[in-house]
Amino acid sequence: MFKKGKIWKIPLGILGTAALIVGGYVSYVLLTYSRIEDNVSIASEGNAELVAKPDEEYTIVSYNAGFGAYTADFTFFMDEGKESRARSAQSVKTCIDEIGDRALSFSPDLVLFQEIDTDSTRSYHINEADLLKEKFQSVGQFDNVFARNYHSAYLMYPLYKPHGASNSGLLTFSRFTVSSSLRRSLPIATDIKKVLDLDRCYCISRIPVENGKELVLINTHLSAYGTDAAQGNAQLEMLFADMKAEYEKGNYVICGGDFNHDFTTTSKEYFNPGTDKTYSWCHPFPDAIIPDGFSKCTDYAEGMVSSSRYTNIPYCEDSFTVILDGYIVSDNVSCEYVQNIDTGYEYTDHNPVVMKFRLN
Repeated sequence: MFKKGKIWKIPLGILGTAALIVGGYVSYVLLTYSRIEDNVSIASEGNAELVAKPDEEYTIVSYNAGFGAYTADFTFFMDEGKESRARSAQSVKTCIDEIGDRALSFSPDLVLFQEIDTDSTRSYHINEADLLKEKFQSVGQFDNVFARNYHSAYLMYPLYKPHGASNSGLLTFSRFTVSSSLRRSLPIATDIKKVLDLDRCYCISRIPVENGKELVLINTHLSAYGTDAAQGNAQLEMLFADMKAEYEKGNYVICGGDFNHDFTTTSKEYFNPGTDKTYSWCHPFPDAIIPDGFSKCTDYAEGMVSSSRYTNIPYCEDSFTVILDGYIVSDNVSCEYVQNIDTGYEYTDHNPVVMKFRLN
């Protein structure tokens, strides 16, 4: 039998234990937080031997792989959906395999992948970069460059199946020899929100061109959740400064990837007429800050096709979709063809973007 005077101490003890657990977890997150360094040189791997040439038509594909989780019926907890991890390890392997095959189906010379996990709870610790490297090397001679985009502490949410720790990055493939690559850290939140604002970067790869210039190829994945317009602009301004510097040297510049902005500035209204929904990852692209000598490639050869879906519900005709992915090129690069390819979002929450181009 409990004495009456001690019964009230039981809930206080439970609350105290809970507070210690929560406090310990918060301390773990804060103490283990670290940003990946800026200006990190990355060695390329592979066996590419080709040299890029002016006036030849080449093909590039940009494709966000969604960490191998997003089947067409997958919903994500951070998008008001339910799931926090891929359905299974086999599902991850299938998604990555299909994404790799689809990218290769366009006979690309260059491929820019985003959100490729290497050791993440959400993707069952499968090294997706290795799976793709093996696939590409089996069909041709490619150089590849992997830049770790972000790493995070173990996220204990949702409680029924925590999202866990994430290690994810940008993976670039090139049929041309890559002479050097550099990881640039993008500006992110500096207050307590920094622990939720995943580390972000872009990867600059240099490809020698036969005429003595370089093709400066940039793979990027800008911040999404909780990002305000000012921070989004700061990331783009840093990116544009590097692009402009290369252009002023006489180099060719192609930047592709997931910009987490409404890339055309009007695609939200086009695909979702009458909607009043707003999300931090689809602010209109700030065209006014694009530097002189550069332009977005949005003259779609086969009409407007969305490149990303909101994953609050399984993909259907009522899904919120928008164009987030694309290319920005210097004016010494001719965009001969560009198109977002409708895949029905079968293996990722993004569609691939294919561009054919020439170096003038």
